[in-house]
Amino acid sequence: MREKELRFALICYGGISLAVYMHGITKEVWRLAAASRAFHDGAASTGSGAVYRDLLTDIAARSNVQLRVLADIVAGASAGGINGIFLARALATGQSLDPLTDLWLDSADVDKLIDPDARPLSAATKFWAVPIAGWMMKKRGNVIDRTVGAGAQDEVRAKLSRFVRARWFEPPFGGETFSNLLLDAFDAMEQGPRGPVLVPDGQPVDLFVSVTDFAGYSVPLALNSPGRVIEDEHRLMLHFREDSRTGARLDDVPGLTAAARATASFPGAFPPFTLRELDRVLETRGIAWPRRDTFIRTQLPAVSESDPADRVLIDGSVLANAPFRPAIAALKQRPARREIDRRFVYIDPKPDYRSISFGKPVAEGAARLPGFLATILGALSEIPREQPIRENVEAIEGMSRRIRRMQHIVDAMKVEVEEQVAALFGSTFFLDTPTVARLEKWRAKAQDQAALRAGFAYAPYGHLKLSAVIEELASLIDRLLPPEGAVHQANRRQALWDEARARGLDRISGKRGAGASGDAIAFFRTHDLGFRIRRLRFLARELDIAVEATRDGRDPVCEDMREAIFTALGLYLDRQGDAWLADLDLPADAGPGDWIDAVAARRDLTAIDGQADALIAAALAAMPKDDRRTLLLAYLGYPFYDIATLPLLQGEGFDEFDPIKIDRISPSDATAIRSGGAAAMLKGIEFNSFGAFFSRAYRENDYLWGRLHGADRLIDIVASSVGGEKGLSADELKAIKRRAFHAILDEEVDRLPKVAGLIAELRGEIG
Repeated sequence: MREKELRFALICYGGISLAVYMHGITKEVWRLAAASRAFHDGAASTGSGAVYRDLLTDIAARSNVQLRVLADIVAGASAGGINGIFLARALATGQSLDPLTDLWLDSADVDKLIDPDARPLSAATKFWAVPIAGWMMKKRGNVIDRTVGAGAQDEVRAKLSRFVRARWFEPPFGGETFSNLLLDAFDAMEQGPRGPVLVPDGQPVDLFVSVTDFAGYSVPLALNSPGRVIEDEHRLMLHFREDSRTGARLDDVPGLTAAARATASFPGAFPPFTLRELDRVLETRGIAWPRRDTFIRTQLPAVSESDPADRVLIDGSVLANAPFRPAIAALKQRPARREIDRRFVYIDPKPDYRSISFGKPVAEGAARLPGFLATILGALSEIPREQPIRENVEAIEGMSRRIRRMQHIVDAMKVEVEEQVAALFGSTFFLDTPTVARLEKWRAKAQDQAALRAGFAYAPYGHLKLSAVIEELASLIDRLLPPEGAVHQANRRQALWDEARARGLDRISGKRGAGASGDAIAFFRTHDLGFRIRRLRFLARELDIAVEATRDGRDPVCEDMREAIFTALGLYLDRQGDAWLADLDLPADAGPGDWIDAVAARRDLTAIDGQADALIAAALAAMPKDDRRTLLLAYLGYPFYDIATLPLLQGEGFDEFDPIKIDRISPSDATAIRSGGAAAMLKGIEFNSFGAFFSRAYRENDYLWGRLHGADRLIDIVASSVGGEKGLSADELKAIKRRAFHAILDEEVDRLPKVAGLIAELRGEIG
């Protein structure tokens, strides 16, 4: 049975109190990933997870495709940033998101969030605000009457009264209170149930959290005239990673708390965040932060004459409410063990609802103009947060176009390349049993002939490879021995290029412009890790598409071949990671040549080539003759493909060889139960998206809709991964969704007593 991975890069927008709604959605993403793991492990699932597992089973029976679903890239801002942090940690560690639900429902409340120093001490506090608030709340047709159910109106009025009597001209919510709640959440996950890790072994999980540096930090900008200027940058992207290959872990709880607290510091509601605040909270709770210095060095750009503990960070959605860009960058060098269906899935809690309304017409038939406060709030808050994501979508589509173009080129070249390889080795070549010695000799001959036959096209290809190796070495040195500043970093990079030229590597072509020069061949043999990784990934893809796709069922020979490919790939990936080179014994004043030679010696790629050849040769020898011929043509012909496709991909190379699709999850898209968007279903959109902070009933309502909408859209997305004649019909999808909705209602009915009436209504609507 053919295996395929449906991978999510999840983008979580900001939404203030709609964080509770997004918690419901991310909980379904987590349950889907857990159900996928259970499906492949032969384990059971419960609740909506059982429906997802049955969906994957049905897809396998219909299409002969075992679909694995995982989320390996998570990026978020503000409320979405908090949810993204907890989801990424659950995916990477196997911890449960269930313990967070009660914390969201109980603690995301205005009475819990108000700073103790800001709470009204008596009924006389800000006495003059009481009649104003009372009049606003009792006025006929007021917002509470219009939007709050009768059972929750008294609660909302009481909490709103206390809120408006809190301190003014200072944030009403407490920063340390918020930090303590976040630490409580991490504790709850740590003490809760734990299952298996929800990504395959060796698959990294990348987490990006956007924050805004209030004062900004200086970054150099190269111009023609003047040559260099300094700009202030305020966008800051915090990056955390779980990667078993490099030893990176998503376990720095104080660092994750700092990211969550900073990204959700909504201006005016929460005080700006500083590390000094978190230091006080950690000291009070008796929690050590051994990686504090590492967090400062890696996450906060250096600012001269400034204590990092005093850096002021505010809400991430001020400048980057939809952090697509870092998620796109994370696509480079993703492991790809099988066919990939990559989706960018973004959660937008209210795409069809505007918190700021326009004013009255200035004259009969004239355009409506915004009022004074609406203009200010729109300019400072709403417009930046709702800026369209068109540029990000266009960037993703550009990547997809290049990948599709590459696929067309490879398909068009296949017949010619296979003919050239067959002619190169003779008709009896495929009758020989592959051995380590033969495979090494065949590889060398194929690479040499591909370079020669490329003619003048080899030079730009070779320079791209050289550039990739030198830039990778420069980045590696910067990580192992951080530079003292931008100038030092630029000088070191230039020194590496000077060393490469001194070794004759700028003359990449051989005599008469044909093939590669001897110096280039020797350099690539000891340093070109990227080519080896790309070749093995290409071989894995050919195994999947050209060999396994012809099978009617599971074939142990193909599984052994895949195991050999990825064991060999692991040998190279290990040497790509920083951990493999962490013990390089080089002095601080080592020159670029010393670094180049030391990295080559430590990686010892020529020795690893022998181990990889042994694995591949043994697996090929066990395959039927026709399949062995297909894979040998792909493996030995890869240099021909690489020369054609690497320039197209601008020297970067993609590990996921399939176009990228974009999906959205929002109230406007999840229409299986009700239509009408956020206004028809969510309560947290009121009070400029602060509504769910004022009522437990609001939060229960939005959390429940989040789970239902998440299930609705995720079932659509999973089903779309295997379409065509073997896909699910519209009626079958409706039946699956109906089961998932009822499973969610059954799970939540006891937890959500404030919305018992809504649950009864929904059961009738779902049918």
